[in-house]
Amino acid sequence: VQLQASGGGLVQAGGSLRLSCAATGRTFSRNAMGWFRQAPGKERDFVAAIAWSGGSTAYANSVKGRFTISRDNAKNTIDLQMNRLKPDDTAVYYCAAAPNLWIRIKSQEYDYWGQGTLVTVSA
Repeated sequence: VQLQASGGGLVQAGGSLRLSCAATGRTFSRNAMGWFRQAPGKERDFVAAIAWSGGSTAYANSVKGRFTISRDNAKNTIDLQMNRLKPDDTAVYYCAAAPNLWIRIKSQEYDYWGQGTLVTVSA
């Protein structure tokens, strides 16, 4: 079972990136999914989460209105559209799957993790 995150890169402040996470080995259509990020020297923080059906989402206050999480259960993927990026958004971004249908915002509640993709936002 793997979660493969991709789409990271270097972007200027104000720009956009779209992260994708592809699941292989099993379906996650009955799992809540989330994105977390970890900046150098800091703890892993919640960014966004989406319920199994895609009908409910949650965001950290720091990204609300700029980031959008979505999922395609037929393709077993989740995406994170990131707009109006700021230097403070620089981090390694991880996708994760929780053993629940509904939104979870604590990293301890997720049991499958991708390898991370680096996002660097220059000033």
